[in-house]
Amino acid sequence: MGAEETLRLATAFFDAIEQGDLQAVADCYDDDVVVWHNIDRLETNKNQNLAVLEQFCKIAPTRRYTDRRLEVFPGGFVQQHVLEASLANGRLCQLHACLVCAVSERGIVRLDEYFDSAEVEAFRS
Repeated sequence: MGAEETLRLATAFFDAIEQGDLQAVADCYDDDVVVWHNIDRLETNKNQNLAVLEQFCKIAPTRRYTDRRLEVFPGGFVQQHVLEASLANGRLCQLHACLVCAVSERGIVRLDEYFDSAEVEAFRS
């Protein structure tokens, strides 16, 4: 996958999460994608990750990625951002994050997600 295609894939992926379009998120993933999070250090598959995103969209019906810093490299991309979310209870929260993704012609094949653990704890409370 070339740089322009990778850039389009990355942009489509984050835009789909913002919009809560889980089918579009699924379309960005390879069927055998592995998703890893620094918070729990677990690897999950496509269906497990989509289920987590579905719950997140219910808890945070409004989501926006700000301060996007997207860099494409051969075989993938990395994006640093702030995820700003309005929770269903009206509370606003911010999560600073960095995602590193490996891609192939089939889409995202691996996603490593790094969140600020203190912000995640505040979000969960």
